[in-house]
Amino acid sequence: MSMKMVRLHGVAKQYGPNRFALQNISFDLQRGEFAYVTGSNGAGKTTLLKLLFAMENASEGSIIVNNRDISALPKNRIFQYRREVGFVFQDFKLLPDLTVYDNVSLPLEIRKMSQSEVDFRVKGVLALVGLADRADDFPTVLSGGEQQRVAIARSIIGKPALLLADEPTGNLDNQTARDIMQLFQEIHEMGTTVLIATHDETLMEEFPARVIELQRGKVQVDRGGNT
Repeated sequence: MSMKMVRLHGVAKQYGPNRFALQNISFDLQRGEFAYVTGSNGAGKTTLLKLLFAMENASEGSIIVNNRDISALPKNRIFQYRREVGFVFQDFKLLPDLTVYDNVSLPLEIRKMSQSEVDFRVKGVLALVGLADRADDFPTVLSGGEQQRVAIARSIIGKPALLLADEPTGNLDNQTARDIMQLFQEIHEMGTTVLIATHDETLMEEFPARVIELQRGKVQVDRGGNT
């Protein structure tokens, strides 16, 4: 099995005749690595994560994730692929009419798991994110930080090999943002490969890791971090 979790080679994403969101992106992420992708708005961070989550297809180049070529996954295989990858959105994407428990268990419902296994996993991840006592609450009564914790719990319940997060602290106050980053570190320490898109310099300094900086859709800097 390859030691590399992610391999991008010559990846480009074009949206119009002369509009490249990404150009000639090549880098690897080792299994169990923690890294940031950063850059100003419009640098291509979100596009990169969408490609890695197979929400969009690359226009050029190859993307290998967990030994699987996802550059052109057929529609019916995307679903299967996403079981290996968690995604945390900036705006949480929780379903307001479902309880915390039901939001978190959603990815498992689809897998036809036994109720006892679902129960065991939901309780485990809610304890991990510090919300063991909020299972029956609805997202609307939770703070932003708590909603983000629910979103993280949902993204890791399937035990993904790779966790992607798009500006996961963008809407949170400083202390909450720190707590959320601490949580990502704990998830990383459990063996998950973590890639976070952020432009929060303070957090990147406080939680140092490899930084891949994009500028106008190209890798400008790739520095630091120890794998």
